[in-house]
Amino acid sequence: MEARKIKTPLTEEVVTSLHAGDMVMLSGEVYTARDVAHRRLYEALLKGEKLPFDLQGAVIFYAGPAPTPPGKVIGSIGPTTSYRMDFFTPKLIENGLRGMIGKGNRSPEVVEAIKQHRAVYLGAIGGIAALMSQCVKKAELIAYEDLGPEAIRKLTIVDFPLVVINDFQGNDLYISERRKWRIGDH
Repeated sequence: MEARKIKTPLTEEVVTSLHAGDMVMLSGEVYTARDVAHRRLYEALLKGEKLPFDLQGAVIFYAGPAPTPPGKVIGSIGPTTSYRMDFFTPKLIENGLRGMIGKGNRSPEVVEAIKQHRAVYLGAIGGIAALMSQCVKKAELIAYEDLGPEAIRKLTIVDFPLVVINDFQGNDLYISERRKWRIGDH
C-alpha cells in the first residue's frame, strides 16, 4: 500500500477519506502538546479564553522534543502515549481539533468525539524519533515556555510518516488487527 500525501490544516473532506490502516505522509503545520499543555488548553476553553493557536483543522502531536543539537532544527521527537491526554481531548475536538498524532489506544470517549466531530487519530512509529526529526523543517515555541520540552511548539513538517489508527467512522486499527490475527483469542 502506497502512503497518501495529506496536508494541514485538515479538512472534513480529507478526514472522511481516511480509513483505519491507511498510511499517510503528513505535511504542513502541527503543534506539539503533552499532558500539562493539554490541561492548560482545556482550562482556557472552559474559561472562554483565547488559545495560543487556532484549533480549527489543527493537528496536535503528542510529543516533547529532545534538546536541539547544534545545526539542527529540532532534537529527536517521537510520540508519547496518547491516553494520557484522553480526559482533555474530547473538549479540544469539540472546538475544532481535527487530528492527533501519538501512540497507543484511545478511550471510548475520544473515539466517540472523533466520530461525532469527524476527526482522525494518527499513529506515529515509536523508536524512530531521530528519523522523524528530519521531517521537521521549522520549529517555533508558541506557548507555555515554562514547560520546557513540553511547551507548545508549532512544527512545519514534510512527509511525516503516519498510519490512521482511529477514523471518523469509529474504526480502530488496533482492534481490527487483533481480530485479524486472533491475538488474545484462546
